[in-house]
Amino acid sequence: MQLIAAARRTLVTTAVLGLALTAAPAVAHGQEAASTNTAVKVTLIVKGPDGRLFKGKIRTKGHDVTTAAGGTHRCDGTNGGAQPSAVPTPTAALDDAARKRDFTWDGAWYASFDDFSVDTIKDVGGGGTAYWNISVNGTPTPVGGCQFKLNAGDKVAFTWTAF
Repeated sequence: MQLIAAARRTLVTTAVLGLALTAAPAVAHGQEAASTNTAVKVTLIVKGPDGRLFKGKIRTKGHDVTTAAGGTHRCDGTNGGAQPSAVPTPTAALDDAARKRDFTWDGAWYASFDDFSVDTIKDVGGGGTAYWNISVNGTPTPVGGCQFKLNAGDKVAFTWTAF
């Protein structure tokens, strides 16, 4: 009788564990679960041709962005299919900083890239001789500013860069 009861407990435990494992989200070793659009605090630095134009900590998450030249478009990491769900992005951080710290920025919208081109920050533009380079933690982003996922504590820099 004890043997049957022990076997039954083992069977039930195995079945319950099996169901729990199949119901749990599958995450490969070393990978994060699906990203969420939780606000993160990052350090934003804007460097113009004559020095620093802005430096501060900004709380940001992906959101719709409106510029005079580009109109209103989402800027939440899902642009161009870069991220599976909305996340904080460098251009969203710039937009939040501009609104919270009362400075301007502008950029054209390129539908083919599903992203903005940052053309001016604090009335400093590149024209045909420079552009605003976006880097995170010292590395230029491999995708646009509405596509790159930011994490808490990242250092985001928009740097005026001559061609």
